[in-house]
Amino acid sequence: MARHSASAALAIAGAALFVAVLTGCTGTPSPEPTPSPSTSRPQPSGEATAEPVGLHPDLPAADNLPYFDQVNQKVVAANGAAAGRDFIDALVAAGFDKAAMQVTSDQTSLGEPADSVQFAVAFNDECLVGQYGPKSGGYHGVVQPALGTGGCLVGQTRPIDW
Repeated sequence: MARHSASAALAIAGAALFVAVLTGCTGTPSPEPTPSPSTSRPQPSGEATAEPVGLHPDLPAADNLPYFDQVNQKVVAANGAAAGRDFIDALVAAGFDKAAMQVTSDQTSLGEPADSVQFAVAFNDECLVGQYGPKSGGYHGVVQPALGTGGCLVGQTRPIDW
């Protein structure tokens, strides 16, 4: 009988501890935020209000990714069937170094349109890499480390000789 009493007492003590812990977790409700006066002008809705971006060769690739993306997104907006040369030409016009660029072929080895085209700019020991095509889900841009070869893209690239 004493054994059952001890087990029951432990069970009750455990349940009480569990309830106490749960009660402590709820805390007190946070006070409702109060509006504060704003000194900034309201921003118009609709179009993006981001500041214009530009090329900053002295900064890391990550700081130049927004500009790289902006240039490439304009290419896509102007031509939904954009090819590698379209991106390279736009990047050169935007100030990126053509000699530091790589691009994959627009066609497969069988002469069919490639599912996507990849293009890159070696930039301060890193790479700004873009991808676009019908099977890639739209345009994508990213910063990647440069390869040991000094290039940015794995696999066969085509010459940028125009």
